[in-house]
Order: sequence, then structure tokens, then C-alpha cells
Amino acid sequence: QVQLVESGGGLVQPGGSLRLSCAASGNIFSPNDMGWYRQAPGKERELVAHITRGGGTVYADSVKGRFTISRDNAKNAVYLQMNSLKSEDTAVYYCHQQIMQATGLQYDYWGQGTQVTVSS
Repeated sequence: QVQLVESGGGLVQPGGSLRLSCAASGNIFSPNDMGWYRQAPGKERELVAHITRGGGTVYADSVKGRFTISRDNAKNAVYLQMNSLKSEDTAVYYCHQQIMQATGLQYDYWGQGTQVTVSS
């Protein structure tokens, strides 16, 4: 069993910054791809940023130049540094990790979600 625990959300003014963290614990042999998604009210969940085990990254066009995804393989953790936040970044943010277990099988795991609200 694997659990992902997120932290770092909250209320911030436009132009401000937040850093989200997501750590996995449990039956982990090897963490693979990781990412952050978000879902705003009335909208579908969308990819925000993705990072491979080797450090390759992909960003949604709407966050390029403002958000930075990073990871710490030793801690089974993924981070999202969000700068120059805008009201349209308001959403529930979910972390995602692809984790290989000792059996050799890979599974997808999701965090519980953390609310990010950008408002003056």
C-alpha cells in the first residue's frame, strides 16, 4: 500500500508564491514519473507539470515561466514552486506518482488534493 501526502496549499494574493510538496510512503521499490494536476470548479482536471525519473519536465502553457516542478528520489517526493500566481490558478491541486513496487508492477497513485486560492 502506498500513500501520497500533500502540503503547502493556501490563500495567497495575486503575484504571490506558494510551494506544494507531495511525499509518498509505503511499499515503494522505485518512483518513476511524477506530476501535478489541478481542477478548478466546473472544469476538468488538467495537467500542470510533469517530471520524469531522469528530470525531464513538461509544463502546461498557462504556467510556463511561473511554475517549477522538482523531485527528490531519495524522499519519494515531488514539489511545485508556484510564482507570480494569478486568480486563474485557483484550483485544487493533486500530485500524481507512478510507483513500481517490489513485484515489478507499476501503479498510479494520487494525493488527496490541496486547495490553492489566489485572491486579494
